[in-house]
Amino acid sequence: MRASVSTRSPRYYEQQGLLRPQRRASGYRESDVATVRRVRMLLAAGLNTDLIREVLPCMADEAAILAPTCEEMAQDLKHERERLSRSIEQLKAAHSMLSSIIHAGEPVTVRAGCDG
Repeated sequence: MRASVSTRSPRYYEQQGLLRPQRRASGYRESDVATVRRVRMLLAAGLNTDLIREVLPCMADEAAILAPTCEEMAQDLKHERERLSRSIEQLKAAHSMLSSIIHAGEPVTVRAGCDG
């Protein structure tokens, strides 16, 4: 495949209803490289396959940048972006908490090493 993906990825995308490749006379699938690239971009953006299945028909590929063509889809993507923002904030808080714990434990570890 020219989209630089494993051979299993297009099969998975097809099982998830994200890809509907044409069949050759021999029965082999003829892949849609542009669709595979779109799916990969949307997955990388954090969307799940259910949402991708809904928004994929409304995506236009303009100079390798995905652009919404349906207003409803743009709203769905805004909601997904808000969900991701909340997740990012939670991850930042967890990261900060771990940093605090690690930092609080450092002097104890250093002192314990000096006492020995």
